[in-house]
Amino acid sequence: MHSRLSLTAALVVGLGAGAAATAQTAPAPTAPAAASASQGLTYPATRKVDQTDTYHGTVVADPYRWLEDDNAADTKAWVQAQNAVTDKFLAAMPQRLPARKLYTELYNFEKYGVPYKEGGRYFWTRNDGLQQQAVLYTARSLKDTPQVALDPNTLSKDGTVALTGGAVSRDGRLMAYGTAGAGSDWQTWKVRDLDAGKDLPDTIEWVKFSNASWTPDGKGFFYSRYDAPKAGEALTGANYFQKVYYHRLGTPQSADLLVAENPAEKEWGFNAEVTDDGRLAVINVWKGSARKNGLMLLPLDAQGGYAGAKPIPLTLSFDAEYSPVVLDGQRLIVKTDKDAPRGRLIAIDLDKDWQAKDPKTWTTLVPETKDALTAANGVGGQLVLSYLQDASTLVRVHAPSGKHVRDIRLPGIGTAAGFGGKWNDPETFFSYTSLTTPGEIWRLDARTGRTDLFKRAQTAFDADQFESKRVFVTSKDGTRLPIFIAHRKGLKLDGTNPTLLYGYGGFNVPMTPGYGVTAATWMKMGGVYVLAVLRGGGEYGAAWHEAGTKLKKQNVFDDFIAAGEYLVANKYTQPSKLAINGGSNGGLLVGAVVNQRPELFGAAVPQVGVMDMLRFHKFTIGWAWTSDYGSSENADEFKALLAYSPLHTIKSGKRYPAILVTTGDHDDRVVPAHSFKYTATLQAADTGPAPKLIRIETQAGHGAGKPTSKIIEERADILAFIANTFGMDVK
Repeated sequence: MHSRLSLTAALVVGLGAGAAATAQTAPAPTAPAAASASQGLTYPATRKVDQTDTYHGTVVADPYRWLEDDNAADTKAWVQAQNAVTDKFLAAMPQRLPARKLYTELYNFEKYGVPYKEGGRYFWTRNDGLQQQAVLYTARSLKDTPQVALDPNTLSKDGTVALTGGAVSRDGRLMAYGTAGAGSDWQTWKVRDLDAGKDLPDTIEWVKFSNASWTPDGKGFFYSRYDAPKAGEALTGANYFQKVYYHRLGTPQSADLLVAENPAEKEWGFNAEVTDDGRLAVINVWKGSARKNGLMLLPLDAQGGYAGAKPIPLTLSFDAEYSPVVLDGQRLIVKTDKDAPRGRLIAIDLDKDWQAKDPKTWTTLVPETKDALTAANGVGGQLVLSYLQDASTLVRVHAPSGKHVRDIRLPGIGTAAGFGGKWNDPETFFSYTSLTTPGEIWRLDARTGRTDLFKRAQTAFDADQFESKRVFVTSKDGTRLPIFIAHRKGLKLDGTNPTLLYGYGGFNVPMTPGYGVTAATWMKMGGVYVLAVLRGGGEYGAAWHEAGTKLKKQNVFDDFIAAGEYLVANKYTQPSKLAINGGSNGGLLVGAVVNQRPELFGAAVPQVGVMDMLRFHKFTIGWAWTSDYGSSENADEFKALLAYSPLHTIKSGKRYPAILVTTGDHDDRVVPAHSFKYTATLQAADTGPAPKLIRIETQAGHGAGKPTSKIIEERADILAFIANTFGMDVK
């Protein structure tokens, strides 16, 4: 309900990653075999075991089950052997070093996070170009020389400890901050004295999927955690029974007050955030990755402290999204898709004891429109609403009454994000980017609507040499979807252009056009970069999302295939020069469509993908994804899952494109066993001479917090692999 540093969802590679001002959800899945050869490659022998499972009368083999044990010596030896083969192949590619040099050149520019203000201080992140981690800065005014508030680069020698979030006390004196090591979702929280630049003794462990929120008296903060995992299960064990605690400064974690839990509902998760006026903490209750949540209210005392009050349920029906925006007097303003699939704002009147009136009395402030409402913030006494119109951002400002005041003019068709702040703040900040526009940071006068440029990235990418456009594609069932195409100006549509198609399509996460070094490097290499907007995402509201879930998941794959067919039919490229890429749920997408249409693509790179659709729910937070995927424990959903599961639908005897699988050994979001088992199955199958390799990053996880050096090396290798497959000459 007011801004804070939040870095955990910075990369759209996590399942169920939420946008600003959106309700919290779970983040988005014997004898050795004979060695196979491909283009001179000899893959490591991977032993098979006699493991079968019976699902609703259907027997399914799982011969590489042993690879699920990431602690086993055999698994570690397999990882080492696979990396040796992949490293040798990648090192021999003539495109590798020039691609890495070009990627480094384009990555080396100042990168700024969106500023926010607390306790008379401004805060923002900055990376000077090639620092392993962005540094958090603070200043009393925008004209002052900023000072370092926290430099994560000092927390580890190899840059693998990342800042995951931060919350500053109301007086601006203290900052609670979270860190994560080696890309894990597990966080450790500490407290820093900002004036002294030193940490207090307070330490909080076993935090996941949580922010922190201070009580106004500055004596402590709310946070959420899980029980400590069993020995050896920190990176694979299922995460259940999250609880909210209140930590009082100067006391051990064992003395923290339990605020909210539900022993009867293991899937419930909680996040508490104190309102701008300091009278309440609003507790978001989430259950899985669906954008359907509950809300509870936690009264604070007259001095702005917490003395053990119990939460008051506001709604626990889990029938829609309920994202609190601002507490305006005794009126709680909430963003919801209840009876409005594309979203609306409602007002809930609360009595003096914080009890809500009958939901029938809840009133609409801003009704649903034809565009999808993706975020809402209360700042400067105004309601700043972000919409998507065909996957491009529109920003509209409304008065507290709901009356439209103005639209905020943006530089073009692209993506704007931010707009955080408190109800009485006179200003806010936002970022803007497009496929060919590096990130810009703007200051917005919340009361007048005036925008002023705060920071503009200066990069080696000359945007004037490139162009982008939005076109519409028709999917298999007649559904119309947008794709964004970017390339060098003067492109000839002769069917010969190397093309990289990216997609996600899940968990209500919108894919919108934004500048990225991967796309910029690919375009500088002479390629066409394409971003597809697929069902399952959040670009057009709840109905669009639901049309790509559970028994309808095939729609997502059909949409992506239609985008590829459009690029071929309109002579941007040809199948032998069409590459596809996606991460996490997007890795699933890539694996599924390659199995369904291997002849349509020349190369494929599934990153940290959910590949085993029958067992994804058995690890870490995977159970939360059943809201999008369904579960193999349900007969109808099992049938649908088995029909597209990348692990189970590899077609031996079909000629496959070149495939490079990527994962991290510390990925505890989508455990690396998905990629391990998929790769082993792929290498054992007869899928033609093109390479089928896996690149396993060590000391790395799902993507968030990855140090700059690992980002550059991995993504440059991906582009070099595609370029090598297509015979491109990389300068």
